[in-house]
Amino acid sequence: MRLALILAFCAGPVWADAPLFVIEQSSLPFDLGPGAPKNSPGRQANSPNSAANSAANSANSSSSYANSPRNPANEKRVIFISDGSVVGYYAPSGVGTLNLFDINGKRVAYRPKGSKSLFSSQGKWCGTVADAQGGGFAFGIIRACSNLF
Repeated sequence: MRLALILAFCAGPVWADAPLFVIEQSSLPFDLGPGAPKNSPGRQANSPNSAANSAANSANSSSSYANSPRNPANEKRVIFISDGSVVGYYAPSGVGTLNLFDINGKRVAYRPKGSKSLFSSQGKWCGTVADAQGGGFAFGIIRACSNLF
């Protein structure tokens, strides 16, 4: 129910900023959880060793200006929590991976192209991503991964 409220909240105006909220994996519908084939941590396309997701790929590295906290474009893609605190930012790569960084520019998680799930840099399933109508995202993550921010 909480996920539905957040998604409805995000369906309004066009936002670039993205809320981050803690979820219980067991409360998710099957198609958003790690049991769905497209969201499985065991799927090669979701692996942190896949070229598109690899931290070694410059498109995913915070040393790349596109992903740097110094890039003004990333100031428009902040990730915030319920009290309004900014905990990071997100940056899309040219190959379709969506990268999440903490406020210091450390890559914390990624969403592979074609998946609705977030994975830690080690490939652990961390949560789900909802696309907001008109752009932007909402990130629902499990408590263990929320501590990465």
